[in-house]
Amino acid sequence: MQGNGEIEVSDENEFSHGLGGRKYRPVVAHDNDRAVVEMSSLESAASASSSSSPFPNRNLMKVKVSNQTNMTSEEREGSLPTHGRPNGSQKDSKLALFGFDSLVNILGLKSMTGDQVPAPSSPRDGDDATVNLERPKVFDTGLKLGTMMGVFVPCLQNILGIIYYIRFSWIVGMAGIGESLLLVAFCGSCTFLTTISLSAIATNGAMKGGGPYYLIGRALGPEVGVSIGLCFFLGNAVAGALYVLGAVETFLNAVPSAGIFKETVTRVNGPEVAQPIASPSLHDLQIYGIVVTIILCFIVFGGVKMINRVAPAFLVPVLFSLFCIFAGMLLARKDHPTAGITGLSLESFRENWSSDYQTTNNAGIPDPDGKIYWNFNALVGLFFPAVTGIMAGSNRSASLKDTQRSIPVGTLAATLATSGLYLVTVLFFGALATREKLLTDRLLTATVAWPFPAIIYIGIILSTLGAALQSLTGAPRLLAAIANDDILPVLNYFKVADGNEPHIATFFTAFICIGCVVIGNLDLITPTITMFYLLCYAGVNLSCFLLDLLDAPSWRPRWKFHHWSLSLVGALLCIVIMFLISWAFTVVSLALASLIYYYVSIRGKAGDWGDGFKSAYFQLALRSLRSLGADQVHPKNWYPIPLVFCRPWGKLPENVPCHPKLADFANCMKKKGRGMSIFVSIMDGDYHECAEDAKVACKQLSTYIDYKQCEGVAEIVVAPSMTDGFRGIIQTMGLGNLKPNIVVMRYPEIWRRENLTEIPATFVGIINDCIVANKAVVIVKGLDEWPNEYQRQYGSIDLYWIVRDGGLMLLLSQLLLTKESFESCKIQVFCIAEEDSDAEELKADVKKFLYDLRMQAEVIVISMKSWDAHAEQQDESFEAFTGAQQRISGYLAGIKEKAHSEGTAFMADGKAVVVNEQQIENFLYTTLKLNSTILKYSRMAAVVLVSLPPPPVNHPAYFYMEYMDLLVENVPRLLIVRGYRRDVVTLFT
Repeated sequence: MQGNGEIEVSDENEFSHGLGGRKYRPVVAHDNDRAVVEMSSLESAASASSSSSPFPNRNLMKVKVSNQTNMTSEEREGSLPTHGRPNGSQKDSKLALFGFDSLVNILGLKSMTGDQVPAPSSPRDGDDATVNLERPKVFDTGLKLGTMMGVFVPCLQNILGIIYYIRFSWIVGMAGIGESLLLVAFCGSCTFLTTISLSAIATNGAMKGGGPYYLIGRALGPEVGVSIGLCFFLGNAVAGALYVLGAVETFLNAVPSAGIFKETVTRVNGPEVAQPIASPSLHDLQIYGIVVTIILCFIVFGGVKMINRVAPAFLVPVLFSLFCIFAGMLLARKDHPTAGITGLSLESFRENWSSDYQTTNNAGIPDPDGKIYWNFNALVGLFFPAVTGIMAGSNRSASLKDTQRSIPVGTLAATLATSGLYLVTVLFFGALATREKLLTDRLLTATVAWPFPAIIYIGIILSTLGAALQSLTGAPRLLAAIANDDILPVLNYFKVADGNEPHIATFFTAFICIGCVVIGNLDLITPTITMFYLLCYAGVNLSCFLLDLLDAPSWRPRWKFHHWSLSLVGALLCIVIMFLISWAFTVVSLALASLIYYYVSIRGKAGDWGDGFKSAYFQLALRSLRSLGADQVHPKNWYPIPLVFCRPWGKLPENVPCHPKLADFANCMKKKGRGMSIFVSIMDGDYHECAEDAKVACKQLSTYIDYKQCEGVAEIVVAPSMTDGFRGIIQTMGLGNLKPNIVVMRYPEIWRRENLTEIPATFVGIINDCIVANKAVVIVKGLDEWPNEYQRQYGSIDLYWIVRDGGLMLLLSQLLLTKESFESCKIQVFCIAEEDSDAEELKADVKKFLYDLRMQAEVIVISMKSWDAHAEQQDESFEAFTGAQQRISGYLAGIKEKAHSEGTAFMADGKAVVVNEQQIENFLYTTLKLNSTILKYSRMAAVVLVSLPPPPVNHPAYFYMEYMDLLVENVPRLLIVRGYRRDVVTLFT
């Protein structure tokens, strides 16, 4: 690679000879080739593997595009070999037409392979965009598994476990055949619907580590994903204790002499003679369970590869034990192994059809004095862990050859196979033995097994230990996946690098597992596991429901057998099962998940995973926008949507994109933070040249708004001039009734001090544009002194109500009172009356109006008669009045002189000027009187609001600025307000 557009080929000599001497050459503007590389060469390289070719390994090519816009023409020509230099510049390559999109995004697909790959840079930025056309390299971390060994076998091994062997016959005896069938169908339908939802989400794109946490988090957001993921981690850790206790209990029942402690439980059932039934001691379960858990942890530390190789071998004894169980049940009538075994008989089937719920002791032995009463709801909690394990395949997604095929097929096959097995087993157990035998023989499967019970004991122990290994292997990886997403800083201790073992997470999982083993009671542990698993399944169903209902363009799962209604039913079924089992456990699990959710939302780092809630917000916003329509908003529903014009009218500190107090003032226009602000600024220049700078400036402004804790959005517009930019903003900003209705900007106090002669025309033009666009205007004078939320103000908020503004000035004063900085102030309304109006009548009308508006304010009426005497003027106001007269006279004289010399009409700001000197005098005198009144009555006010006079027609912008300067003279903090042709307050409820 030496020049722009050159092609680099590894082993160039052999490659070129293999093509019969043909060499790749750069493509120039006058070349008629259709592509950079001759198609015949690409076809030859592509077919090398399927045909006899002299270059079988020549599928490695690199296309390199270099930017040489900053190089001289001599340098560009010098970068090419002399014999290969075309007549035209290499810059004219056809690649320049396509840019980097056709090379990187289409051929390389680098931006779609994962989050860790940065977006390719454009060749225009001066960087080389190198694209590897070879087949993507797959870093082999082990043998890739197919559907059978990767999904079906792990799911089957996790589903077929301890509950089936040592609890299922007891469940049939307690619930009867009929309700046992209903129990299996009820729990199986929940996992079946969850499997359908899981298949849809898993086939909608590539999966990373984390299993269901990854799916839920990417669908419902990081907060929901982390909260459910941590609960699912706890469920897996507790499940490890369940499997360990099952293995230990089976071992102690098979070898009673191994028990350190002895315990005998006496059962009394009906009129029969009491018979002692031996069961393992709780202390034996605890001691052996802790030892087994420690041994399993050492095996886990030995490496996942060893576990993955040994795990399929655990399934062989399980399948063989199932064969022995069914063979023993078929041969039971002939062998008559023990009392209570009737063989498959219709009489036993009829007797065991109905339920027989009763109280038991902690070991599950029927006892009239027992403390545990069993019913259908309790059996759901006990049996449901027997149908869990459907996530085992998704947890192994990184080791699967084809996740989008293996996960749906393997998981669904395992779910249907185990559900069918459970239904058939219910019928066999119900017809095999008496109810007394079903309730008292905790290992009925071993009793009836053919040819001898030891096979069942071995199968149970191996299956439970294998499941425990899966839990102690999968749970730490789930926790490490949550930690690696860097959402919760507190989980940073569990982070692991790619390919490393999560040792710290394994220690933590083992600690939880040992704590549950100490409890030593399966019947107390299983409801906890059930809640966490159901919570995870509900999250999967809700994820699929949300994604399917919204149906975003990116929702294209390969698994087509799904519908949002099925996912909704699955989610509701999970919640119903949770409350059926135990409302107390349900409340505790939901509270724990909510607590984690709240903690993540407060302490967690923001992560944008394109979750379904963002799509839901978008759809809700569109629906709400359509429902608002284009009609006028009723005053009861009116919200201020300020368009904050960030033009500073002066210099700002470096790296501060807008005036620091503008955000504070925008917050004052919201009641309890409700509302939206749009911060806009205009960048002068050409759009094509300044587009990137505008993006950077917009990002800076948005960051600053977030720093100031002002809910709003930032927009930067590039325009040839400020006037053109503002007119574009005022016409196009917003959608429907969500368009901004108030323009907020700073008063340009510095224009005369800094001699900025361009400000008057721009400022007046903005006001006129707002009037034409029917936007309200709020101009803030004294923005530097505007208080923040911690600076409490005292005194009054004075309103000088001169013209009808739809109640905007009154509403702004009420909004100011809702802020802590102004809540100690009171409102005073000054009504400026005409000379011939009745002041008392006006005062009464205004007070009645304010009363109906639920606004408390003191009303003061000022008649214009009191403005007649010059003696009442404030000295500083009169001095400013004299100065304004002199400057206007000088400006007017200059216009006249220029018009006389050029022989044209009076012109200012590019338009004709038609003024009456007497009218100018009246305007100046009016603003003088108003300023004097404000200084007289409101010198100590916290803030003053006054009506904004519209710019007079045919008056130069310079004159209007003089009027305004005279109006705001010596008033420290002033809001100049102009309403629009809509009421923003109403008297009616």
